[in-house]
Amino acid sequence: MSASLSPLYAENLVRFDSLLGVGRSFDAVKKPFSVCGVSFTLYAIDGLFKSELTERLLEHFLSLPLPALPRSADAFLREAVPLGEGKVLSDEGAALAEVLAGSAALFCESFGAAAIVLNVRAGTGRQTEEPENDKVLQGAHDGFVETLLSNTALVRRRIRSEKLTLSLHTVGVSSKTDVCVAYYAGRADEDYVRRVEKTLDEIKTDALPLGQQSLAECLLRHNWYNPLPKVRYTERPDKAAAQLLEGNVLLFCDTSPTAMILPTSIFEFMQETNDYTLPPVTGCYLRLVRHAAFLLTVFFTPLWLILISSPQLLPDWLSFILPEKKAQLPVAAQLLLVEFMIDALKLASLNTPSPLSGSLSAIAGLILGDFAVEVGWLIPEVVLYMAFVAVVSFAQPGVELGFAFKFLRVLLLILSALFGFPGFFAGCGVIVFLLLTNKTVAGRGFYLYPLLPFDKKALARLLFRTKKDD
Repeated sequence: MSASLSPLYAENLVRFDSLLGVGRSFDAVKKPFSVCGVSFTLYAIDGLFKSELTERLLEHFLSLPLPALPRSADAFLREAVPLGEGKVLSDEGAALAEVLAGSAALFCESFGAAAIVLNVRAGTGRQTEEPENDKVLQGAHDGFVETLLSNTALVRRRIRSEKLTLSLHTVGVSSKTDVCVAYYAGRADEDYVRRVEKTLDEIKTDALPLGQQSLAECLLRHNWYNPLPKVRYTERPDKAAAQLLEGNVLLFCDTSPTAMILPTSIFEFMQETNDYTLPPVTGCYLRLVRHAAFLLTVFFTPLWLILISSPQLLPDWLSFILPEKKAQLPVAAQLLLVEFMIDALKLASLNTPSPLSGSLSAIAGLILGDFAVEVGWLIPEVVLYMAFVAVVSFAQPGVELGFAFKFLRVLLLILSALFGFPGFFAGCGVIVFLLLTNKTVAGRGFYLYPLLPFDKKALARLLFRTKKDD
């Protein structure tokens, strides 16, 4: 437990000098001043507070006349502090945490065992801009940033209701990261909200260095072997507001430009913002294309491998899928090799400077594919079909979902190559098992909802875009 502040002014200054590292850390700011013979000291962290606002506050304090100078911390905050966001704290740890988060702590020799914490936190370091991975053809083009307060303000602009509730929690012994639970009272499941908040409060970790990813791993420590994503993310304020109005719960993590959407199901991953910013007919078409892309991404190459392995089962009108050439490697090995090559090219593209990444990927893909066919490693059909699967996989809105589909496809390929049709059906059984056993945050609902449990209207809304979805 943290200690209480001392009733002695000088002792509090010594403690805060030591805790903040005044004199050791260059960004620890200590500003002593005097008003009508009364000593004050302000503590803050340079770069985290608004310097202009703090300077105006100091000018205001220095202009206070002696008869109007309150003696207690509560009276001083009430009568002499023009800033609306301030509070009196008597706990040393709480005051220190506020300073490290960007606020300023004001000590006075007449305050006793108390300090006034002033909210002078600086705003975001960059302007809001449209997320790279969730662009829209029409609609808003703003996005979340790395500052929690800015992100919640973007949502408040879209939901101007007193029922929008934002509760703040602190996670991490060392990092003390602010995590906000956002929900719309009356529409969100109150029992689920309480379970999410209880899960957050029970997290025992030192820090959240990677923001929402570290938080997700703390919330979901079990079922790690299941590649299917358990949390949806969004960087769009309009999408976050829509999810809140639908009764979902959002988690905002300071230093992360994303919001975590809870709970979730596999069908909700198939939705995209463009489905709603375009007319209903167009949105419905795009959603159907996305569902078809899911089926092709997972089942296309394993089914092709099964069919060419049993040519006697092929009808005449499908005979064109049979490869005309043979390679030095089995077809299954070729498919797995190309899977590896595609991922290697993606990593190379990520680590290549932006002006060169596109051309490098295209040139490398063409050269590697062409020469692999020439030397007999691959057959042309493998290059064509894997290129098709790689392109179609980008129809999925989430990176985690794309990799999950890839792992399931590789599983089907291996089982199909080893056992034929029985292996393929066994792989499908494994996929169904993973869907049924996948767990989400706080363990609420089913991952296959509204298919299990069955809800005809909800399933229709997820599969088809209608005017009622607006």
